[in-house]
Amino acid sequence: MQISKFMTPEIIFGNQSLGQIGESLRRLGATRVFLVSDPGVENAGWIEQIIHYLRQQNLDYVLWTQITANPKDYEVHAGVAEYRMRECNAILGVGGGSAIDAAKAIALLGTNEGHIVDYEGVDKIRHPLPPMVMVPTTAGSGSEVSQFSIIVDSARKVKMAIISKSLIPDIAIIDPQTLMTKDQQLTANTGMDVLTHAIESYVSLAATPLTEVHSLQAMRLIAKHLRPSVASCYNADAKHAMAMASLQAGIAFSNAILGAVHAMSHQLGGFLDAPHGEVNAILLPYVLEYNYLAVPEKYRHIAECLGENTSGLSLRDSSRLALKAVKDLARDLDIPESLSAIGLQPDQIEWLSTHALQDVCMATNPRDMTVNDVAAIFRQAL
Repeated sequence: MQISKFMTPEIIFGNQSLGQIGESLRRLGATRVFLVSDPGVENAGWIEQIIHYLRQQNLDYVLWTQITANPKDYEVHAGVAEYRMRECNAILGVGGGSAIDAAKAIALLGTNEGHIVDYEGVDKIRHPLPPMVMVPTTAGSGSEVSQFSIIVDSARKVKMAIISKSLIPDIAIIDPQTLMTKDQQLTANTGMDVLTHAIESYVSLAATPLTEVHSLQAMRLIAKHLRPSVASCYNADAKHAMAMASLQAGIAFSNAILGAVHAMSHQLGGFLDAPHGEVNAILLPYVLEYNYLAVPEKYRHIAECLGENTSGLSLRDSSRLALKAVKDLARDLDIPESLSAIGLQPDQIEWLSTHALQDVCMATNPRDMTVNDVAAIFRQAL
C-alpha cells in the first residue's frame, strides 16, 4: 500500500483576513519583518494597509519590491543581502506567485549558505527557515500553501523548481478582496494557472484521495466562477470562489506535484520571460491530448467537474469532453491559441524539450515522455 504525506500551512481565509497579518507574525516570534512584494501590489494600496496592521503589533519592517514577473536569481540574492543587513527575522510575502516565490527563496538563503541554484531539485535545504507568512493577491499560483519556489536561473534562462517541505509557509492568509484590483488579463492568466494545477495534480502519479478531493472541487469552482471573475472585478462572489479554487488547487499540487504542462512551461517561461499562466493555458490542451491514454477514467471526472454532460456516453466520448471544456474556457477568456503568438521560434524547441524532460514535475506526469514526445507537443502548440 502506498504511503503518502499531506501537508499544509495554517490557513486563514476570508474577507478582511488581512487584519490577521500582524498578530500572525507576532505569535511566530517576529520582531523585524522583511516584506516582499511588487510595485503593482503597492500601487493598488494593499501594502499601505498591511503596514498599518504591522504597526498595530509594534513590528518593525523592511519593504522590498525589487522583483520582476518571473523572479530571477540575482533579484533573490539582492533581497537576501538586504534581509541580512537589516537584521530581519521573519518573511512576509504579499502578491502573486512571483512575490511569494521570491520571498520563499530569500527565506531559504537567509538561513542557508550558497547560491539559489544550489537548491534546484528536491529536498536540498539543510537548515530551518525563518518564520514565513504568505498573502496571495491573485488566484493564482497557490504558492502560499505549496512546497515549491520557482526562480529563474538567469545564466541558463531556465526556471528552476526548488521543492522542499521547508518551503511550506507557517501561515497563509487569503483575503478574496485583494483580487478586485487585478485586470482582466491577469485574472484570466492566473485563473488558467489554477485550472492547470487542479488538472495536473488530479492526474499526477502521486495523487491520493487526500489530494484528489481538492483537485476536483477546484475544477468545479473554476468552471462556475472563472468567467464571471474575469468579466467583472467587482463580482465578490466570483472572487471568493476563485480564491478558494486557487487555495484548494495549491494544496493539491503541493502534495501530489504536477506534470508535463509545468515541466514545459517552466522552460518556456524562463527562456521568453512569458506569463506563466498564459503559457500553461496554451500547453494544457496538447498535454491533455497526449496524456489521455494513461487516465481516461479521470478525464471523464474532469469533464463532469468542468460542466460537461457525460450521461449515456462511452468512456472515450465522455473523457474527450475534458479537452473540449478546457479549450472552450481558454477561448472564452481570449487566451492566445499558439506559442508562436508569445514569441516561440521553431529552432528553440530542441533546447526547450531537452530541459523540460529534466524538470522535476515531469516525474509525476501520468504518461512517460521522451524528448521527441515533448518536442512534438511544442510543435503542435506552435
